[in-house]
Amino acid sequence: MDESPAIAAVCIDQPLPQLDRLFDYLVPADMDVRPGCRVRVRFGRRKVAGFVIALKPSTDFTGKLLWISELVSPEPVVTEEVAVLARAVADRYAGTMSDVLRLAVPERRVKVESEARGEVLDVAAPSPDHWKRYNAGEAFLRALREQKSPRAVWNAVPGEDWPARFAEAAAATASAGRGAVLVVPDQTDLDRLDAALEAVLGPDRHVVLSAQAGPTKRYRAFLKAARGDVRIVAGTRAAAFAPVADLGLTAIWDDGDGSHIDRHAPYPHAREVLLTRANLAEAACLVGGNARTPQAQLLVETDWAKSILAPRGEIRSAAPRIVPVGDESDLERDPSGGTARLPTVAWEAARAALAKQRPVLVQVPRRGYVPAVSCQRCRTRSACPNCSGPLRLLGPRRDPVCGWCGTVARDFRCAECGSNRVRAIVIGAERTVEELAQAFPDTQVVESTGANRLDAAPPGAAVVVATPGVEPLAAEGYGAVLLLDTWALLTRAELTASEEALRRWMNAVALARHDGTAVVVADGGLAVVQALMRWDPAWFAVRELEDRAELGFPPVMRFAALTGPNGEPEKLATDLPIHAEAIGPIPVDEHTERLLLRVRRRDGAALAAVLARATAERAGAKSEPVRVQIDPREIA
Repeated sequence: MDESPAIAAVCIDQPLPQLDRLFDYLVPADMDVRPGCRVRVRFGRRKVAGFVIALKPSTDFTGKLLWISELVSPEPVVTEEVAVLARAVADRYAGTMSDVLRLAVPERRVKVESEARGEVLDVAAPSPDHWKRYNAGEAFLRALREQKSPRAVWNAVPGEDWPARFAEAAAATASAGRGAVLVVPDQTDLDRLDAALEAVLGPDRHVVLSAQAGPTKRYRAFLKAARGDVRIVAGTRAAAFAPVADLGLTAIWDDGDGSHIDRHAPYPHAREVLLTRANLAEAACLVGGNARTPQAQLLVETDWAKSILAPRGEIRSAAPRIVPVGDESDLERDPSGGTARLPTVAWEAARAALAKQRPVLVQVPRRGYVPAVSCQRCRTRSACPNCSGPLRLLGPRRDPVCGWCGTVARDFRCAECGSNRVRAIVIGAERTVEELAQAFPDTQVVESTGANRLDAAPPGAAVVVATPGVEPLAAEGYGAVLLLDTWALLTRAELTASEEALRRWMNAVALARHDGTAVVVADGGLAVVQALMRWDPAWFAVRELEDRAELGFPPVMRFAALTGPNGEPEKLATDLPIHAEAIGPIPVDEHTERLLLRVRRRDGAALAAVLARATAERAGAKSEPVRVQIDPREIA
């Protein structure tokens, strides 16, 4: 008696929301089809790529099933756990499973699949000594060694070697025979974590997943994880989906960094992916950083995670002296502090550090020379006469240039008062380098920006001017850290302005020596400055969470942003079978608008589900597309 052919449930690589489901296909007897492998199938009049999610003996489809057209590769690249995760993430963000798998699975490289499999190597349990400085730190590591699933929000003390602490958590997990996924914001952090893992685990016991490694190296690392050759995977945001077997730990560093949010649909945040994964796999989770986000604080307040903090005495011994400049008492001591870009306190701190042959870090919020200017007489912001965009200066003794259209405003005159003179609104890194080179003529002054990032600070006496997020490490720590133009971060018209300012400041101050000095040019009476001075991110996160609860903002509430042609977001929202508070619409440009929908947090899943269905119905009816984003960065 002939056996009936197996049936494959296939997720086709097709972004159309109305096709967001699995399709059944017959498996030819001579085809080595396995769950997780790549295939090509007939869909309509053409062949499309897809992943086999499962094999089953029967189908609920009453029509005629088609056969799988081609086995692209028998190599399983979508594990059962990752398939469940992809479906959950798609549902969380009102997206499609195929979009999520496109983020999770790297491009295939045929040659790599023919390489021999490796052998998984044992990992020794690490010493808990460095975690003992934190309350519950040693207990967290012990629970990982015992194959338990502790969940923690950890804030590091200044100067902490956080890559080594992450590596120790991964080693504790691997020593018990379980896997770990570690996610960091960018390549610089990943390079540090890679080196720490090599030192703690030993060679050939982890892989790194990063787009910067190139497609071949990335796919090789991916396959090593999928085949079970290694238990530990570290990487940037896409590594959150890494196919690690017997997952025991998910960890993310600096979850407030915007780099953790994917720029492709359905725009997931790596933190939410890892939290979802920890829930589904019943794994441990570690959310670490110098600062603490309201989202992380909510995990603590709902008892989903425990807080790991150092005692106050430990923090005081590790933190540099942090001095604010800008309140009334400061101005009495130094009248120039309110107007000078480099107040006396900051100048003296830099001079003292340089005298000891120690580098100085100067953080400025923007790159460039003068990113924005205003009229010197009436202070009106200077706008381009051609497109009304913001004018900026690219160098000394140069005419203003429009930041939008590039027009050079050679004969610029203020539209309000007619003056032809301009002044800086924000001073960029390039101009700051010029100013500090004049202030310290015998000292090397270098610049580190996103476009020209330094790997390390010059040895000895040097001044490093850096924009947030690209501050280079100093071998023995900075003797002084100066935080300039702080108002440019604090006055941004964003919900996360204070939170983001504190995160950037703490990441910079954490690079200082314990006997160094950090100067923040801001009013010491501000809560965000108080949190920095006391090195108390948990206290500030509690305040931020309370404020957001009172105002009805994330993470206490769930938001969705609908962006599309004028009138279309409103049409979509009107037909939803769920009560959601509408905010807007807000014009994006002449032809596009944005509408925000707000619901209670417990209704977030229902909102995402109805938005996914509505999007699919609109796509099927060939209506104007409306982009849906759940908890977008500018709101959450």
